[in-house]
Amino acid sequence: MKKIVLSAVLLSAIIGSIKAQDIKSSTVPAVVKKALMKKYPEAAKVTWEKEKGNYEANWGGKSGEDMSVQFTPSGVFVEQVVAISPSALPSKVSQYVKEHYKGVHIKEAGKVTNADGSTNYEAEIKGKDLIFDEQGNYLKLD
Repeated sequence: MKKIVLSAVLLSAIIGSIKAQDIKSSTVPAVVKKALMKKYPEAAKVTWEKEKGNYEANWGGKSGEDMSVQFTPSGVFVEQVVAISPSALPSKVSQYVKEHYKGVHIKEAGKVTNADGSTNYEAEIKGKDLIFDEQGNYLKLD
């Protein structure tokens, strides 16, 4: 019984470390904040999360998350995500969701620009992000 409880606690800790976690601005390295302000001087009322070891800054819009960007702990830009309407996604995305997730609707969507300049799309369903390429072809579950 102790092994089951310990396993559940460890699994919960691992899952918690994988998911994004809200953090205080004071815990974000100065080099990351400096990189944000250099690349996005218009960023205001920024909230921070830690996701997959990177720092994610969120700002804008009513929810405060119309724009999000990620930087590594050393301040290297990873990606930018701009919130878009689910109807603005490539039509292949909606088709994929209808075929593979019957009855489920896309809750939120985003246009992702990666550090190399490539574009992807995110479609959030059931608290998870489906990732698609620029043409709307499914890539992975994130």
